[in-house]
Amino acid sequence: MSDQKRLFLVDAYALIFRGYYAFIKNPRINSKGLDTSAIMGFMNSLLDVIKRERPDHLAVCFDKGGSESRNEMYAEYKANRDATPEAISLAIPYICKILEAMHVPIMVKEGFEADDVIGTLAKKAEKQGYKTYMVTPDKDFAQLVSENIFMYRPVFGGGYETWGIPEVKAKFEVDDPKQVIDFLGMMGDSSDNIPGLPGVGEKTAKKFIAAYGSMEGLLANTHELKGKMKEKVEAAKELGLLSKELARIMLDVPVEFHEEDFEMSEPDIAGVTEIFEDLEFRRLKDNFLKTFTAEGMASNGTSHGDKPKAEDTASNSKSSVSVSSSANEGKQAGSGQFTLFGGDGEASETAKSFSSRNTINETEHFYQTVQPGMGTKLFLQNLMKQKSVCFDTETTGLNPITAELVGIAFSWEATKGFYVPFPENREEAQSLIETLRPFFEDENIEKIGQNLKYDIKVLAKYNVTVKGKLFDTMLAHYLINPDMRHNMDVLSETYLNYTPVSITELIGKKGKNQKSMREVPIEQQTEYAVEDADITLQLKEHFQNELGEANTQTLFDDIEIPLLRVLADMELEGINLDEDFLRKLSSELENDIKKLETAIYESAGEEFNIASPKQLGDILFDKMKLVDKPKKTKTGQYSTAEDVLSYLAKDHSIIRDVLEYRGLTKLKSTYVDALPTQVEPSTNRVHTDYMQTVAATGRLSSNNPNLQNIPIRTERGREVRKAFIPRDKDHVLLAADYSQIELRIIAALSEEETMIDAFKNGEDIHASTAAKVFGIPISEVTREQRGNAKTVNFGIIYGVSAFGLSNQTDLSRSEAKDLIDTYYETYPKLRKYMSRQVDFARDHGYVQTVLGRRRYLKDINSRNGVVRGAAERNAVNAPIQGSAADIIKIAMINIHKRLSEENFKSKMLLQVHDELVFDAYKPELDKLRPLIKTEMENAYKLAVPLDVEIGEGENWLEAH
Repeated sequence: MSDQKRLFLVDAYALIFRGYYAFIKNPRINSKGLDTSAIMGFMNSLLDVIKRERPDHLAVCFDKGGSESRNEMYAEYKANRDATPEAISLAIPYICKILEAMHVPIMVKEGFEADDVIGTLAKKAEKQGYKTYMVTPDKDFAQLVSENIFMYRPVFGGGYETWGIPEVKAKFEVDDPKQVIDFLGMMGDSSDNIPGLPGVGEKTAKKFIAAYGSMEGLLANTHELKGKMKEKVEAAKELGLLSKELARIMLDVPVEFHEEDFEMSEPDIAGVTEIFEDLEFRRLKDNFLKTFTAEGMASNGTSHGDKPKAEDTASNSKSSVSVSSSANEGKQAGSGQFTLFGGDGEASETAKSFSSRNTINETEHFYQTVQPGMGTKLFLQNLMKQKSVCFDTETTGLNPITAELVGIAFSWEATKGFYVPFPENREEAQSLIETLRPFFEDENIEKIGQNLKYDIKVLAKYNVTVKGKLFDTMLAHYLINPDMRHNMDVLSETYLNYTPVSITELIGKKGKNQKSMREVPIEQQTEYAVEDADITLQLKEHFQNELGEANTQTLFDDIEIPLLRVLADMELEGINLDEDFLRKLSSELENDIKKLETAIYESAGEEFNIASPKQLGDILFDKMKLVDKPKKTKTGQYSTAEDVLSYLAKDHSIIRDVLEYRGLTKLKSTYVDALPTQVEPSTNRVHTDYMQTVAATGRLSSNNPNLQNIPIRTERGREVRKAFIPRDKDHVLLAADYSQIELRIIAALSEEETMIDAFKNGEDIHASTAAKVFGIPISEVTREQRGNAKTVNFGIIYGVSAFGLSNQTDLSRSEAKDLIDTYYETYPKLRKYMSRQVDFARDHGYVQTVLGRRRYLKDINSRNGVVRGAAERNAVNAPIQGSAADIIKIAMINIHKRLSEENFKSKMLLQVHDELVFDAYKPELDKLRPLIKTEMENAYKLAVPLDVEIGEGENWLEAH
């Protein structure tokens, strides 16, 4: 272990952007509608560095006003960059505020980039005997690496790697890290708009460095070059020298390194906690508090996994972790650095005391365990007098099919409640639930809960039906704020400023040592369970008003709550699976995959790991050179993403084989091999879980297993549906599917008469569209024309571009543009409707479905064109997709009601987008078909008739 002091310099914007894009597919939106992704991502990274490395000295460096000197040299420097995403612009003040509260110095100099500030500080610290670690993924910093200056790079998938001189030499194939400046100057940098030498890429730049050592060396020996390369380089000498200067990190920024200003010192824990609570950062707050405690730092002070640690210098003898501002405020008087390893144990307690949220310890409450005998009798008498009660089941596990009751909590008054523990003996438990049956089956008592579907399914296994009006706080919040998380802890902290007891405090973390709830003492069970019921009751009071304010009360009462019961029944029913068929299909797929492997190896001329994006990219684009300028990822390797390969597939058989290989391997692992493992042994059926609160559009999501994503566009994918079979020989599977429901909805909402008439007349809408767009009789429409029209019909809903249409068809870019233009001319009201939707969203901040389900679009007025464009497409698509989701939900509710009331043996099993699947009792088929068709086609009245196609068979594929 070295005693050499260490300085960590954080490249702020690099980590902020990285954090923001890490959440791009699932942004973190709080209850105020603020996108907190960039703040969360950056803070996670900063705390990770502090926990892993325990630096002595630390600063975060920002850009301000760009690089004046580089812009003077080259006016186009960074001119091609998109505007900063709005979420990042909004995040910066919060990040600075957090850093100030943490007493972390913020280093910034007007007219200079963070790179230059970091470079200058690193060199000055080196002269004072420091080892400096530049925390950034930006490869440009490699030029600064020396014996005492390192890059500390976050890597994809987590962790960090340290680049010293050997790593830089190997990565860039240079003799000295300073040659990285020449390397960058030669090849240029599209992200910074550094031009580089024309025709010189990474490989050529490395070759030139090896041969000539520098840019100047190359330019002095251009006579040795040949052909067009010689001409290009000689013509661009000045451009090359300019590019080198643009790539050079400045080392003379007017900033000073006074080591006492960079020392880690005591953070303002209360101040940071207050900001985190305002941002609704529950886990990040816990992470912060754990980081700045002796216990937290001791357990997190070493790097994990096989990623290189920042040398062996990560452990300084002081072992201090807190941070200071440039004024060195926040230190303990006369104590030097704020040491968290003194062993006095106070830091942990101090950290825990700073939360402004209430907990069970500070809140007066009366939670009582109901004792057997007279206690139970008196409790029941009181319970049955109530008009509205919140209840919450405690069970032995998360699977409601197999979970056994451990206890049930009840609350009907804030901060008060009761807990009824259940015996382990099943007969005794059944006897106890019978005493509670009158409450659950009383139609006049409202039942409140969080994720009531789970509780309803658990009680159903005890033959208890939950009757009466329901209020589910999770569903209510989903309608109020669909983009936020809906779990109880988050809702409690956000709306009640109260942090509940964590389940891990009772049973421990997941793993072999986790206890069952039965092992927890009754007193702790009571406090934990009744607290959940109490909080849920309080949330109900809060959300009851907000449902009305958001105009979603009708959706809640008439669709989401009734659907909850429908889904519970479907999930309990499950579906039969032919495991023998899947085993056979798995074997066939294995053979298909091996044949494709052989074909790919033959095309490539060697064997390699097809599943490795890096190896595949090297084969396709380095060895086979299938394209001139292959696209690269942010990590610098060739992109082999689906969209990239699909674009090249029609020209290269190896890529077609690779895409098919990927499809088959995913099909085999995700479905064919996985489905048999998800058969519930106690029922011999597959029980998917339908989530009502995931998709903001209102669509249901299927989970464990996901039956909605089984691919049906390929023959092999469709075969998976053969594995789903009726319960027995007296049943068949029946599938009922809405025909082109989204097109019918957009025709009705846009009031486009031409399209409406086509549907009313029962015409093939795609052939009809082709006839109108191409100006020919419908009888003369070719299969290709119909296919192109179909692509546009569905693509318009999702904002298809000429580029996208060209990729999906055999049309050229210009032909695709002409087709889209003609389409809009043919259906002018459609375009007007789309414009109206975008305008409405800009004015109101949301769009809505035919039933008033809102889709909030926070980015609709964003200054960033890409972000705004995505929101505009959602403004058009969300009401269409959401209306289709609402309509099939109504159909499900009505069908379920009739099947129950009319005592059908047939059961509804699955919902997959626009399709419903039933276990149909054969003697009921003649009555069942018209019932389903009538309810689905009349679920909602549009200007366009809804049409349902029904099929049946011995498996799902046959029925579909």
